[in-house]
Amino acid sequence: MDDREQIREFISRHVRGKELADNEDVFASGFVNSMFAMQLVQFVESAFGIVCESDDLDIDNFRSVDALAAFVERKRGAGVA
Repeated sequence: MDDREQIREFISRHVRGKELADNEDVFASGFVNSMFAMQLVQFVESAFGIVCESDDLDIDNFRSVDALAAFVERKRGAGVA
């Protein structure tokens, strides 16, 4: 399972009954809240072995499957583990 699939699967568990496109803003959809944001950060750190620093906690990094996949790729490319 690739990164995008893992992210999609995690998000879909929290937006039951709603099919989201990879570029759809999960927060604007109204299906998730700020508590979900913290769960999303924890998921990204544990699933992908990266550390989310204070500067990384910009909501734009977490808005969609596409944004998260790009964020994970950037963090890996920066050599942050």
